Amino acid sequence: MSVKLFSSLEIGSVSVPNRIAIAPMCQYSASDGTVNEWHLQHWMNMAMSGSGLVMIEATGVERIGRITHGCVGLYNDLNEREMKRVLDSAKAVALPGTKFGIQLGHAGRKASSMVPWLGGMACKKEDDAWQTVSSSAIPFTQGWPVPEVLDDKGIERIIQAFADAAVRAVRVGFEVLEIHMTHGYLVHQFLSPLSNTRTDHWGGTPEKRQRFGLEVARAVRAAVPKSIAVGGRIAGFDWVEGGITLDDAVDFTKKLKAAEMDYVCVSSGGIDPTAKIAVGPSYQVPFAREIKKQTGIVTRAVGMIVTPVQAEEILQTGDADQIALGRCILDNPRWGWHAADVLGVDLPRPPQYDRARAKLWPGSKLARDIA
Repeated sequence: MSVKLFSSLEIGSVSVPNRIAIAPMCQYSASDGTVNEWHLQHWMNMAMSGSGLVMIEATGVERIGRITHGCVGLYNDLNEREMKRVLDSAKAVALPGTKFGIQLGHAGRKASSMVPWLGGMACKKEDDAWQTVSSSAIPFTQGWPVPEVLDDKGIERIIQAFADAAVRAVRVGFEVLEIHMTHGYLVHQFLSPLSNTRTDHWGGTPEKRQRFGLEVARAVRAAVPKSIAVGGRIAGFDWVEGGITLDDAVDFTKKLKAAEMDYVCVSSGGIDPTAKIAVGPSYQVPFAREIKKQTGIVTRAVGMIVTPVQAEEILQTGDADQIALGRCILDNPRWGWHAADVLGVDLPRPPQYDRARAKLWPGSKLARDIA
């Protein structure tokens, strides 16, 4: 049986050399939305990881759409110029065929918060807080500010901001664009009945709650060439009674596919901090499996996928087409190299590091459990 983790994958018009994707993990280290030397080392490190697709962290499409003061944005010329500088450097050291993508998002009512290592709570006035926005006047949780309800003009502004950021992202050099539609951020706030209590044309029924996300998807798709792959990271489940169900996620994915989205990455949760999420190995894979089965769209699985054998089994059973790695690749940025060793694949490495291969360095078997 051939190893599927290291086989190529077509995502729309984009071909990635293997099925490993680096999930878009926030670094909370930007300078007023602009990437810097932290991102330079981080992106270059990820570029050499052995992953076929490197997704850049959630990137605000407008300044008030950032999660924290340290979050990346792509809404002005300085953001764009510095992002291109850093991406060009990452591409210069990337393994052959590696593609780069960016996740475009808007935090909505979860914006204006502190970075995680300072508590992650809503900013106070003395922290230079800003006014947040959302689908409805419902705070994220107790102690958080009530967001301003977006009217038609505000909604149209944000839809256009997504399209404008997509154009900038293509100029920067990204081949894959991902719309952030989960984890309790703005698109998710419109989708979930837990956060959207509107009764106008943006809420009140599942179809109306889906409208904002679909309008964003259509605007981004129309703004960029067909050579660019466009997809969404979606919520497979809210983990709270009365929230988004797997059936809702399947229905929304069918509509995203009709809107010419090339793939979905299936995550869950984030809309309600009281949710009881059953975290465990591959805990979100059942959502990906059902969405892939019922829609046929290219589907990425994510969530506590840690070992090469685990990732390979998910692909071999057809539960997903691609595997996203998060914290395990922060823990081990050479995960792809080691997975290739475990699965018996000869994966290219930078020649400067080639002598650390298992076949050239006896110490590798001491450092890792490789048969």
